[in-house]
Amino acid sequence: MTLATLNPDQRAEQRTAEILTAVRSAFAEKGFDGASMQDLARATGMSVGNFYRYFPSKAAIVQQLIANDLAEMERDFSEILTSQQPFDALRKLVRAHILSKQDCADGQIWAEITAAALRKPDIGEATCHMETAIAGFLMHVFARETGLTMADVAQRFAAHAAYIVMLVKSAAMQAPQDKAQRDALNTLILNTIDTTLAEIASAHRKA
Repeated sequence: MTLATLNPDQRAEQRTAEILTAVRSAFAEKGFDGASMQDLARATGMSVGNFYRYFPSKAAIVQQLIANDLAEMERDFSEILTSQQPFDALRKLVRAHILSKQDCADGQIWAEITAAALRKPDIGEATCHMETAIAGFLMHVFARETGLTMADVAQRFAAHAAYIVMLVKSAAMQAPQDKAQRDALNTLILNTIDTTLAEIASAHRKA
């Protein structure tokens, strides 16, 4: 499909995706705080004024990055929910997510965004929304695996979902280090997530 065949909404969506790709590269090169809005505009080949039409602030950029990531995760979790073994599918997704973030600059970018979220309420609100949404996706998987209602899952396993989100986030944002040590840490984190999922399954069986 060529640009000429796209409708206006599709063209706008594609242009936004191209801008975000360039923005990610600028963040990877200069850091989230280090890259000014002028740097970001330059990376996209746009004037500052035109860039502001798309993204008036870094918070707006973060919100769009989060919206894109959540849309992708929603598709991934939809596939998990149709799996015969939801927890097995979830384990594969978690491992792939951790490794993919560590093998590119995204993990460090999100580490810097997380740090900025502590100082800037608008960014903090956006990242909190993302974590809450992912925990919600996880609880749907818990319900699918256990046969419990969402109300029961929320009452019994909301903390488990938040804990898994915290572990995956921490793993993805690991600073560059010796590969052997990174692999050992990944193994510990993935084993902890396995234990948490086993606890959910076990608690349901006992009930």
